[in-house]
Amino acid sequence: MRKLLLVLFCAVLFSAPASAQKKFSVYAIGFYNVENLFDTTHDEGKNDYDFTPTGSYQWNEMKYSHKLHNMASVLAEMGTDVLPNVGCAAIGLAEVENDHVMNDLTAQPELAARGYKYVHIEGPDHRGIDCALIYNPKFFTVRDTKLVPYVYDLPKDSTRATRGFLTVSGTLAGEHVTIIVCHLPSRGAGSYYRELGGKQVKALKDSLLREDPKVKVLVMGDMNDDPTNKSMYECLSAKPEIKEVGSNDMYNPWYNVLVKEGTGTLQYQGKWNLFDQIIMTPNLLNKAGKRDFSELKFWKNQIFRRDYLLQESGKYKGNTKRTTAGGVWLDGYSDHLPVVTYFVKQQ
Repeated sequence: MRKLLLVLFCAVLFSAPASAQKKFSVYAIGFYNVENLFDTTHDEGKNDYDFTPTGSYQWNEMKYSHKLHNMASVLAEMGTDVLPNVGCAAIGLAEVENDHVMNDLTAQPELAARGYKYVHIEGPDHRGIDCALIYNPKFFTVRDTKLVPYVYDLPKDSTRATRGFLTVSGTLAGEHVTIIVCHLPSRGAGSYYRELGGKQVKALKDSLLREDPKVKVLVMGDMNDDPTNKSMYECLSAKPEIKEVGSNDMYNPWYNVLVKEGTGTLQYQGKWNLFDQIIMTPNLLNKAGKRDFSELKFWKNQIFRRDYLLQESGKYKGNTKRTTAGGVWLDGYSDHLPVVTYFVKQQ
C-alpha cells in the first residue's frame, strides 16, 4: 500500500491503453490548523491559563483526551480519498502547545498504527502556540530541522514575539524536499505584519534554493490571509496560474479555489476565507502542458471536507464545528478545514 499506485491513474492522466500503462507513486502532503491543541497544565511564561481546569474553557483531562482523538481521526483520514489506508506522508500543524501534546497526539491509535513521528521546536509565542510537522518515516525521511524566527522591524514591536517558521528538510520520493510550516500574525495585527511575514518566508525559500538549487520547497500554513492578499500574491509571489510562475515565484493552487469555486477553509460572517494554503516552488510543476513525472511533480489539491467537520444544524449550519463555541463545549474539531496536495512520481 505504500505505493498505492492508481491503476487507472495513467489511463485517466495520459489516456494510455492498459498495455502501455506505467506505474506511478502518489504522495499526499497536508496542513491542518488544529485550533488550540493545549494540554491541561500551565507552561511557565505562557498565557495558557484559559486551557487549565480552572480557566475559562474548564479544560480538563476528559476534554483534552477527546480533542486528541478528534484531531488524530482527521489527520489519519487526510489523503485517503486517493491513498486509502495510507494517508499523508507529512502534515503541517498550527496551534499546538508543546512537545507534550505532540507526543500524546502521535500516540493516538489512528496515528500510531502508521508509525507517525513529529517535529516540534518550542517557539516564543506568548500564548504558547507553535507549528509542528507530523510525518510517516516510510515516505518522508527528516534530514534537518530549524525554527527560523519571525523578525519585527519596527522599534515599537521590539518586545513582541510570535510564531517562527518551522523548516524541515528531508527526502520524499528519493528527492530533497523542504517543508516550511507557518502561522502568520492574526488579522487583528494588521496586514503589514503578514506582508512582512510573506517577505521573510520568501527570503527563507530563496536561501534554501541558493544552498541547493534542486531542493523542492513547500510553504504551508495558516496565513491569516487569502491567496488574493498582498502577503501571498505579492510578498511571497505566489501565482494563481502555472503559466505565470517564473523562476523566482511560487505556485498557489488555492487562489482559484477561492476566486472561481467560491469556497475556503473557514467562514467569517457567512463568507468563506481560504487562509490554509500549501504553495510550491516551480520545480514541482509541469509547465506548458507537459506530463513528465520522471521527477516529483504536483498533481492536484483539495480542501479536506467531511460532514462531521461542519455544523449540522442551527444558526451556524455549514460552518466549521469547533471544539468550543460561545462558551459551550461542542466536542468538535477546529475552526479551520484541512487541506491536502498530491504529488506524483513515475516508478
